[in-house]
Amino acid sequence: MLDRRVCVMGQQVPIAMTDHPTTCPSCHLALAEGALSCPSCGTSVQPAHTESWLAERILPALAERYRFERELGRGGMGLVYRAQDLKHRRPVAIKVMRPEMTAAVGAERFLREIEIAAQLSHLHVLPLHDSGHVDDIMYYVMPYVEGESVRQRLERERQLPIGDAVQIAREVAEALSHAHSHGIVHRDIKPENILLSGGHALVSDFGVARPMGRPSDDKLTGGGVVLGTAAYMSPEQAVGEEVLDGRSDIYSLGCVLYEMLVGNAPFTGPSPVAVMTRHSVEPVPSMRVVRDTIPESVERAVLRALAKVPADRFGTALQFAEELRAIETGSGTGTAIPSGKLRRFSTTRLVAAIGAAVLVVAAAWIISSIGGGRAVSPSFQRLAVLPFTYHGDASDDYLSEGMATLLSNVLDGVGGLRTVDPGAVFGLVDRQIGTLDIVQAQEI
Repeated sequence: MLDRRVCVMGQQVPIAMTDHPTTCPSCHLALAEGALSCPSCGTSVQPAHTESWLAERILPALAERYRFERELGRGGMGLVYRAQDLKHRRPVAIKVMRPEMTAAVGAERFLREIEIAAQLSHLHVLPLHDSGHVDDIMYYVMPYVEGESVRQRLERERQLPIGDAVQIAREVAEALSHAHSHGIVHRDIKPENILLSGGHALVSDFGVARPMGRPSDDKLTGGGVVLGTAAYMSPEQAVGEEVLDGRSDIYSLGCVLYEMLVGNAPFTGPSPVAVMTRHSVEPVPSMRVVRDTIPESVERAVLRALAKVPADRFGTALQFAEELRAIETGSGTGTAIPSGKLRRFSTTRLVAAIGAAVLVVAAAWIISSIGGGRAVSPSFQRLAVLPFTYHGDASDDYLSEGMATLLSNVLDGVGGLRTVDPGAVFGLVDRQIGTLDIVQAQEI
């Protein structure tokens, strides 16, 4: 697990920032936030926020095997701590389930996560060291990973170098291929659950995984609750299909690769339901309108992974990994990725990009002026932005919808104005004659 942020039962949680002793009572060494013992002399300390069940039951029971050092993070299902494995003299991360969650949900889900993690042994899968329970409190032990998650790197860089993004996605695809070969679907592939250490990717947190091709167990999922993360959830997972296979994970990985290259997930929205709906009905926004240096071979691979219908995606995670490797090396159907020098904008793309920027700024200024900082006139509260007509190289045709989407997103909310969803508008435009179906348009 990670030093500054961890994933607990599929949810990203930061280090707890609560009251704690600032120095060791024995050697007076300054202590890290959430420390449970002194890293120098080993003296136990107890922050004010430490749960009684942890201090009274877990710490004494495991004292001969592990020395708990500090809290890394906490979530609704449990807590994660950095500790020292006293027998093997190595740092580890210990995940402990809350007693109240055991009583409310039952031990099955936590035991399932341990069982699943124990089955997997792969270069790019975070392994399981140990597991057990103290009375009704269950725990398991994983390596403590020095590094960061893909989420942390994206927060720092926003867009990753193309070569790095493709390599990370390929390694994750290889890890998923291993899990799928053991009949396991991860169901929560996202940047938070991909750790980076030593220049390579590690897939972590199989907390919502389940056997491939089997219906979910309501006792484990809480009855009707869709497990996963909306921004990276396949359409079939979003609608709660009972049986999922590895192609659902392929879709999620496609979302992650899209975000690593573009800087944001393919679909966002004000609520999880809105995001899941967009996954199901909207076309994937063009990547190259945002980042012109993305090779066409990479965009084709991402779009195939993000196909709405599972049958249109890569058949297996291994096929996805092989396609990404071909892109890395320039062999097979792939085209070698850029070496780091950015390709120059073509003249048409540069003019189009400048034109889009001017349109966005001008439109936002005009509408703000109309509204005077207040809500605009009721007759002007809904606006549909139609795709632009593009006259030029056919390979740049994606700019017509890309600029319209950009303009629509920027105008939404300006001066009280709301724009109609671009995906819904594009479906009503007759591209042959460039007109809008007015009758159907009135319905949206």
